[in-house]
Amino acid sequence: MDGVLLLHKPKGMTSHDCVASVRRLLGVKKAGHTGTLDPNVSGVLPICLGKATRIAEFLTGATKTYEGEVTLGAATTTEDADGDIISARPIERAIARAEIEAVLDSLTGEIEQTPPMYSAVKVGGKKLYEYARAGLEVERPVRRVTIYELKLLDEREQFTGETVSFRFRVTCSKGTYVRTLAVTIGERLGYPAHMSDLVRTASGPFRLEECVTLAELARRAADGTAASLIIPIERALFHLPKYQINDKVAEKVKNGALLRLPAFFEQVDGPIVLVSPEREALALYVKHPTRPGLMKPLKVFGS
Repeated sequence: MDGVLLLHKPKGMTSHDCVASVRRLLGVKKAGHTGTLDPNVSGVLPICLGKATRIAEFLTGATKTYEGEVTLGAATTTEDADGDIISARPIERAIARAEIEAVLDSLTGEIEQTPPMYSAVKVGGKKLYEYARAGLEVERPVRRVTIYELKLLDEREQFTGETVSFRFRVTCSKGTYVRTLAVTIGERLGYPAHMSDLVRTASGPFRLEECVTLAELARRAADGTAASLIIPIERALFHLPKYQINDKVAEKVKNGALLRLPAFFEQVDGPIVLVSPEREALALYVKHPTRPGLMKPLKVFGS
């Protein structure tokens, strides 16, 4: 089983636990995910199997889409519903739809974020959540991320109550903390806030409706049809240019040989996927850095 399994990760499991379950159900030794989802977040979790573990780095940078919920009126230690409340303030006025949409518009584009203390970002060789669990707060590096779309999904014109919750959809770049985005939305509306729900609905081209649950995977593994759920490597690398080669060249590729650079590749930046006459992905090649007119292997998938 060499390819990508699209798992519908359930709430309450870590991404690592999901990978372990998939490995056990499918009887594979090599498996890894392409981007961690917090335990309380569900949704699209692509898992690379076998030879496809070599392409994980080319999938982690894909844009992600989430549907979530912001709750105004309380901020938490973890910026989501799992943390302890650290500040609270009742909503004493009606919040207009237009006000929320204006805030969402202001956060669309390239923005700066400070990673939450309860995150896996490393500072000084330790993960931030390790400092947080020890009761320590350290200076965190600011990162720039891109919000491609941020849309209100609630149809109400006025939002009232001691706490106010509303749903949103966001498409964003790698490294975006949607928890932190929810807190920022609250701050710009003048209230403490946290992310009260989150589902990843897409990771790159992969959509939630394509995903399989662990229960369904278990059934398919039991009846011997699980292999049909695996997306082949060449499809997973949809976003990279493809170059079909003949069987004679394919043998050279499997041995990691240098090849003459095809003319069209002169204008391409980054890797290219070499595929067999049967359209099977054999390797990723890049321009040779010191030998013009040649390309060299970056990743070889052949046995």
